[in-house]
Amino acid sequence: MTPAINIPCRRLRPDEDADIPLPRYMTPHSAGMDLCAAVSEPTILTPGDIALIPTGFAIALPDGYEAQIRPRSGLAVKHGIGLINSPGTIDADYRGEVKIALINHGKTDFTINRGDRIAQMVIHQVCQARIAIVDELETSKRDSGGFGHTGV
Repeated sequence: MTPAINIPCRRLRPDEDADIPLPRYMTPHSAGMDLCAAVSEPTILTPGDIALIPTGFAIALPDGYEAQIRPRSGLAVKHGIGLINSPGTIDADYRGEVKIALINHGKTDFTINRGDRIAQMVIHQVCQARIAIVDELETSKRDSGGFGHTGV
Protein backbone atom coordinates (compact mmCIF):
# COMPACT_ATOMS: atom_id res chain seq x y z
CA MET A 1 0.00 0.00 0.00
CA THR A 2 1.21 3.52 -0.80
CA PRO A 3 2.23 5.55 2.26
CA ALA A 4 -0.39 8.02 3.47
CA ILE A 5 0.03 11.74 2.87
CA ASN A 6 -1.05 14.43 5.33
CA ILE A 7 -3.85 16.71 4.19
CA PRO A 8 -4.52 19.76 6.34
CA CYS A 9 -8.28 20.05 6.92
CA ARG A 10 -10.09 22.98 8.54
CA ARG A 11 -13.62 23.17 9.88
CA LEU A 12 -15.05 26.40 8.49
CA ARG A 13 -17.80 26.76 11.10
CA PRO A 14 -16.42 24.85 14.11
CA ASP A 15 -19.16 25.85 16.54
CA GLU A 16 -22.03 25.15 14.16
CA ASP A 17 -20.66 22.04 12.46
CA ALA A 18 -18.92 20.18 15.30
CA ASP A 19 -21.49 17.39 14.83
CA ILE A 20 -20.58 16.86 11.15
CA PRO A 21 -17.96 14.13 10.70
CA LEU A 22 -14.84 15.16 8.82
CA PRO A 23 -13.83 13.09 5.76
CA ARG A 24 -13.06 9.53 6.79
CA TYR A 25 -12.49 6.07 5.39
CA MET A 26 -15.29 3.73 6.46
CA THR A 27 -13.31 0.49 6.04
CA PRO A 28 -9.58 -0.32 6.14
CA HIS A 29 -9.41 -0.78 2.34
CA SER A 30 -11.71 2.06 1.23
CA ALA A 31 -10.38 4.11 -1.68
CA GLY A 32 -12.62 7.07 -0.89
CA MET A 33 -13.41 9.02 2.25
CA ASP A 34 -17.08 9.62 2.90
CA LEU A 35 -18.23 13.23 2.91
CA CYS A 36 -21.20 14.40 4.97
CA ALA A 37 -23.81 17.09 4.40
CA ALA A 38 -23.50 20.20 6.55
CA VAL A 39 -26.99 21.46 5.69
CA SER A 40 -28.75 23.49 8.37
CA GLU A 41 -32.13 21.95 7.54
CA PRO A 42 -33.33 19.04 5.39
CA THR A 43 -32.88 19.73 1.68
CA ILE A 44 -35.32 18.11 -0.73
CA LEU A 45 -34.12 17.22 -4.23
CA THR A 46 -37.04 16.62 -6.55
CA PRO A 47 -36.44 14.56 -9.71
CA GLY A 48 -34.14 16.53 -12.03
CA ASP A 49 -33.12 19.01 -9.32
CA ILE A 50 -29.51 20.03 -8.69
CA ALA A 51 -28.25 21.34 -5.34
CA LEU A 52 -24.86 22.47 -4.09
CA ILE A 53 -24.49 20.90 -0.65
CA PRO A 54 -21.96 22.26 1.89
CA THR A 55 -19.64 19.96 3.85
CA GLY A 56 -18.33 22.48 6.40
CA PHE A 57 -14.63 21.92 5.69
CA ALA A 58 -11.78 23.06 3.46
CA ILE A 59 -8.52 21.27 2.67
CA ALA A 60 -5.00 22.14 1.52
CA LEU A 61 -3.79 19.42 -0.83
CA PRO A 62 -0.06 19.07 -1.46
CA ASP A 63 1.28 20.06 -4.86
CA GLY A 64 0.88 17.21 -7.32
CA TYR A 65 -2.40 15.94 -5.83
CA GLU A 66 -6.09 16.41 -6.50
CA ALA A 67 -9.20 15.31 -4.66
CA GLN A 68 -11.77 13.59 -6.86
CA ILE A 69 -15.34 13.90 -5.63
CA ARG A 70 -17.41 10.88 -6.62
CA PRO A 71 -20.96 9.66 -6.08
CA ARG A 72 -21.77 7.06 -3.45
CA SER A 73 -22.89 3.88 -5.21
CA GLY A 74 -25.67 3.13 -2.72
CA LEU A 75 -27.30 6.53 -3.25
CA ALA A 76 -26.98 6.12 -7.01
CA VAL A 77 -28.47 2.62 -7.20
CA LYS A 78 -31.18 3.00 -4.56
CA HIS A 79 -32.25 6.61 -5.17
CA GLY A 80 -30.74 7.86 -8.45
CA ILE A 81 -28.60 10.44 -6.63
CA GLY A 82 -25.37 11.36 -8.40
CA LEU A 83 -23.02 14.25 -9.04
CA ILE A 84 -23.72 16.63 -11.88
CA ASN A 85 -19.96 16.84 -12.64
CA SER A 86 -18.69 13.39 -11.79
CA PRO A 87 -15.96 13.18 -10.85
CA GLY A 88 -15.52 16.68 -9.53
CA THR A 89 -11.95 17.87 -9.05
CA ILE A 90 -10.53 19.86 -6.16
CA ASP A 91 -7.21 21.33 -7.21
CA ALA A 92 -4.20 21.63 -4.91
CA ASP A 93 -4.49 25.43 -4.77
CA TYR A 94 -8.22 25.58 -3.84
CA ARG A 95 -8.86 26.60 -0.23
CA GLY A 96 -12.61 27.18 -0.24
CA GLU A 97 -15.35 25.00 1.22
CA VAL A 98 -15.74 21.60 -0.37
CA LYS A 99 -19.28 21.52 -1.75
CA ILE A 100 -21.04 18.65 -3.44
CA ALA A 101 -23.09 19.23 -6.62
CA LEU A 102 -25.82 16.60 -6.29
CA ILE A 103 -28.46 15.75 -8.89
CA ASN A 104 -31.56 13.62 -8.52
CA HIS A 105 -31.81 11.27 -11.51
CA GLY A 106 -34.44 9.25 -9.64
CA LYS A 107 -38.21 9.21 -9.95
CA THR A 108 -39.07 10.43 -6.44
CA ASP A 109 -38.05 13.24 -4.09
CA PHE A 110 -34.90 12.63 -2.05
CA THR A 111 -34.19 14.35 1.27
CA ILE A 112 -30.65 15.25 2.32
CA ASN A 113 -30.41 15.47 6.09
CA ARG A 114 -27.72 16.99 8.26
CA GLY A 115 -24.81 14.56 8.57
CA ASP A 116 -25.89 12.27 5.70
CA ARG A 117 -23.03 10.69 3.80
CA ILE A 118 -23.53 12.17 0.32
CA ALA A 119 -20.32 11.62 -1.67
CA GLN A 120 -16.82 10.26 -1.44
CA MET A 121 -13.43 11.88 -1.90
CA VAL A 122 -10.51 10.03 -3.49
CA ILE A 123 -7.04 11.58 -3.26
CA HIS A 124 -5.10 11.09 -6.46
CA GLN A 125 -1.59 11.99 -7.57
CA VAL A 126 -1.46 13.99 -10.80
CA CYS A 127 1.10 15.46 -13.15
CA GLN A 128 0.89 18.45 -15.42
CA ALA A 129 1.67 17.86 -19.08
CA ARG A 130 3.29 20.08 -21.66
CA ILE A 131 1.48 20.35 -24.99
CA ALA A 132 3.86 20.05 -27.95
CA ILE A 133 2.54 21.38 -31.26
CA VAL A 134 3.35 19.06 -34.20
CA ASP A 135 2.41 18.98 -37.88
CA GLU A 136 1.23 15.36 -37.76
CA LEU A 137 0.46 12.74 -35.15
CA GLU A 138 1.88 9.23 -35.18
CA THR A 139 -0.76 6.84 -36.53
CA SER A 140 -2.13 3.93 -34.50
CA LYS A 141 -4.24 0.88 -35.22
CA ARG A 142 -7.27 2.68 -33.77
CA ASP A 143 -6.34 6.01 -35.39
CA SER A 144 -9.37 8.34 -35.32
CA GLY A 145 -11.98 5.67 -34.57
CA GLY A 146 -14.14 6.46 -31.59
CA PHE A 147 -17.67 6.68 -30.23
CA GLY A 148 -18.55 3.00 -30.70
CA HIS A 149 -16.16 2.13 -33.49
CA THR A 150 -15.49 -1.29 -31.94
CA GLY A 151 -19.19 -2.19 -31.71
CA VAL A 152 -21.84 -2.21 -29.01
